[in-house]
Amino acid sequence: MNHPAIAFSGVRLQLGGSTIYESLSFTVGKGEFVCLLGPSGCGKSSALRLIGGLLPYQGGSVSIEGLPPRDAWQKLAYVFQAPRLLPWKNTIDNAAFGLEMRKPDIGLAARRQRAADELARVGLAGDVYKMPAMLSGGERQRVAIARALALDPDIVLMDEPFSALDHNTRSRLRQQIVELWQETRKTVLFVTHDIDEALYLADRIIVLSTKPATVHEVLTLTSPRPREPEQDPELRRQRAHLISIFQNIEKNVEERVT
Repeated sequence: MNHPAIAFSGVRLQLGGSTIYESLSFTVGKGEFVCLLGPSGCGKSSALRLIGGLLPYQGGSVSIEGLPPRDAWQKLAYVFQAPRLLPWKNTIDNAAFGLEMRKPDIGLAARRQRAADELARVGLAGDVYKMPAMLSGGERQRVAIARALALDPDIVLMDEPFSALDHNTRSRLRQQIVELWQETRKTVLFVTHDIDEALYLADRIIVLSTKPATVHEVLTLTSPRPREPEQDPELRRQRAHLISIFQNIEKNVEERVT
C-alpha cells in the first residue's frame, strides 16, 4: 500500500488551555514540496513538532509514511529559523553533527565525508574549516541545510528558515533550495508566512485559518521553475487570491474581537 509521506487526519491539539486544532486534516505526497502558509499563531510550527513526535495531541492521527511519529523520527530532518550551529565546531563538524548524534556507529571519517559532500552541494566546499563566527548568516543557514541533508532523510521539515535573512540572501537561498529539491526529490514541508516565498517554492500551498486552525484552502501551482511571481500572470493571480484570503482572515478576527 502506498502511503502519503505525511498525513494529518482530524487532529485535535490543545496547548496551555488553548485549542490549536479542532480537526486538522491534510496530506503531503512523497517527493512533494508543500508550503504550510497561515497567519501568525495559527499552529504552523506546531504541525512540524507533531510530525516529529515532540508534542502529544488529543485526537485524530498523524502518520509519516504510514507510521506513527514515534516510529518514524529517523525518516525526518529539520531546518530551523536559526541555524543552531555549535560555535566551537568548524563547518564540516557542524554539518556532520546530526549524523554524530543520530548514527554514532558511522565513523568520524565517513561522517565528515558525507558532510563534505553536502557542503559542496550547497556551495560551501571551500569553507569546511571555517568556524561559525567566520560565516555570514546565509552561509550558516546553508550549513544547517547540509547538516539536514547529510542524514539522508526521506522528509525535510523547514520552519521559516530564511525569515531572519536579508532580501538578497533569502532570494538566493530560495533558488538554491529549489535546485536541491529538484536534485534529491526529498519530501519537503516548509512553514512560512510569506506569500511570495510560498509561490516561489511550492508544488502546493496549504493555507491554514486562524486557530483553532483548519485547512482554509489548498492551491496547486503549476508554473515552471525558476519562478518570477511578479512576471508570471498565473502566479500574480494566485498571489492576489492569497492576499484576499489573508485580508478576509484578518477581517474575521477583527469582527470577533469587536
